Amino acid sequence: MNVTKNVNGSLDFWNSPPKSTSALKAISTFMWRAAQNTKNNLAGYVMEAVLSPVITLLIFSFLFGGAIAGSTHEYIQFLLPGILILTVVPLTVYSGTSLCLDITKGVFNRFRTMPFWQPAAILGPLITDGIRYTIALLSALATGLLLGFRPEGGVLGTVLAILFIIFFAFSVSWIFSTIGVLAKRPETVSGTSMMLIYPFLFASNILVDSATMPKWIQIIVDLNPISMVTVTVRGLISGAATISEISAGIAICVLFIIIFAPITVYLYLSKNNKA
Repeated sequence: MNVTKNVNGSLDFWNSPPKSTSALKAISTFMWRAAQNTKNNLAGYVMEAVLSPVITLLIFSFLFGGAIAGSTHEYIQFLLPGILILTVVPLTVYSGTSLCLDITKGVFNRFRTMPFWQPAAILGPLITDGIRYTIALLSALATGLLLGFRPEGGVLGTVLAILFIIFFAFSVSWIFSTIGVLAKRPETVSGTSMMLIYPFLFASNILVDSATMPKWIQIIVDLNPISMVTVTVRGLISGAATISEISAGIAICVLFIIIFAPITVYLYLSKNNKA
């Protein structure tokens, strides 16, 4: 315990400076806090991470399966890898929403007075969100298997694909965390984020092969980061991923983190200093 001596030479416990916790301990503490918040909204968590992926897959497979591939069974082989992306990306918005909620409710002001590694307040919840992504992915995958999906890459390819998607979701969550620091209300985060997400999701090769599109649209779709990531996931699950496809997918994730993680932390700490 840190102590100091007062003018009389006696030990003074009350005036000793607070001991700062390690970065790892601070991150684990905020991971625990995020998990507790999840327990308080368990019904919403189940709806978002379990039921929503299943409903989404059922709607798209039965709605478009016959028109695009002739049957649901044939279409599910193409659709499922893309649905895994479609399932997880919207969930990353909650990273920004929860961060903005802490700031607007004043919890942020309490954190700034505490002696811990301040970026842990951002990083801890982002890591914990990986549990949400994993549950959503497993729900969609299990439903796909029941509908007849068979991963040609086997268990290893499927596991690698899931790990890659979680990494991609983590990288995307930094984008919405940046929005969460800048926004004044959580509703602004969700509204703005959805306006950004859905054009990228649906102007991609998630639902339809870009080779079937007009040339100029195909070029735009193929350059979409979501399309590049989907190609990586399809390659991993089918066991036919090339080095270039894997490298492109990882490069996109790393690029998002390199750009938006420092920006988010800088804005957060700057706001911290101004508070």
